[in-house]
Amino acid sequence: MRITMIGAGYVGLVSGACFAEFGHDVVVLDKDPAKIEALQAGRIPIYEPGLEKLVADNVHDRRLHFTTDLAEAVGGAEAVFLAVGTPTRRGDGHADLTYVFAAAEEVARALTGPTVLVTKSTVPVGTGAQVREIVRRVRPDLTIDVASNPEFLREGNAIGDFMRPDRVVIGVESERAEAVLKRLYRPLYLIETPVVATAIETAEMIKYAANAFLAMKITFINEVADLCEKVGADVHDVARGIGLDGRIGRKFLHPGPGYGGSCFPKDTLAFARTGQDYGRPLRLVEATVAVNEARKEAMAARVIEACGGDVAGKTIAVLGLTFKPETDDMRESPSLTVLPLLAAAGAKLAAFDPAMSEFARQSLPASVRYAGNALGAAEGADAVVLLTEWNEFRALSPQKLKAAMRGDVVLDLRNVWDPVAMREAGFRYHSIGRPKV
Repeated sequence: MRITMIGAGYVGLVSGACFAEFGHDVVVLDKDPAKIEALQAGRIPIYEPGLEKLVADNVHDRRLHFTTDLAEAVGGAEAVFLAVGTPTRRGDGHADLTYVFAAAEEVARALTGPTVLVTKSTVPVGTGAQVREIVRRVRPDLTIDVASNPEFLREGNAIGDFMRPDRVVIGVESERAEAVLKRLYRPLYLIETPVVATAIETAEMIKYAANAFLAMKITFINEVADLCEKVGADVHDVARGIGLDGRIGRKFLHPGPGYGGSCFPKDTLAFARTGQDYGRPLRLVEATVAVNEARKEAMAARVIEACGGDVAGKTIAVLGLTFKPETDDMRESPSLTVLPLLAAAGAKLAAFDPAMSEFARQSLPASVRYAGNALGAAEGADAVVLLTEWNEFRALSPQKLKAAMRGDVVLDLRNVWDPVAMREAGFRYHSIGRPKV
């Protein structure tokens, strides 16, 4: 099948490359000439394990193409996917659908034959109906079936999630659209992937409800971790004990400094706003948003407290800046809250992240010193704060870390290090939700 992805961002690029791997002829379009030129030259603008090779292989086999020409991109396409950004709208927390609606109108004008127009972007319920109105107004002469196909890709594991998904959700309003989308995902039938076919509004709700529920699990265990510290319980044993219950499950029960990234923060906020608009407030989601934001600020307070209540003039090394490992994405990362608060309190900051990006340098305090590795960041530091659980940090020798530092304070905000080993190395070690050793 010939399909088109509108938008060469994270979702569009990963989905396009994976559809090409399924054997489809895929064109990825973006308005940014520099981005398309980079992709045509084999340079991948995002950090995602395995993506560079996947793109290169499918470009070589002539199944994956990049262009800025809309007419060329949609010509002959059986399905066109909208994979443009839906950032939080300034001032009210709603998802900004400007790019979605503009893309839908432009695609409708450029189409020369019947097609299925599929929203891949994360959008609030009711967006599909608005897209339908746009295409019918712009092209009353052409049959354009509107559909929804939300993505469930985890940054750092996106290719695996696409190739071996828990489920595929398709929201459709016609038999033709359902048939086209099921043909696209036919390779997944071999591994018996469930395909959930629903109304468009239901598919849109599934995406937001799924992300909100996962965000609530993270926030729940974070609050439980705080209580564990007060009563002398171990949050990891608590998480394991409740996670073994099949009704709860083990995933997303890892305490930390709060969730971030491109999805959970904006999606929970938009979901809460939708509930308010319809007079059915989602109180749990609203509380999740508020508690998560407060937690990021509380992490800075933890660091200051561990340093004796004052960090003025002290050097603090921060390990990990991205919101999670195996990505260069810093959107809504705890580091964007923690580091500025520490700098405002007078701390001297050093940092290292394995996927250091220019975004970090532009978004964090100008005074931050960036190191080439973890020990370089820890050199002469009074305290070390682990913010992101990259695997290479797990393997750090406590003795080498201690030798590099001037002080002896370690705050492990992801609980990746052995408390006993850290204390035997001479550290004043602080973790989350664990009893003191």
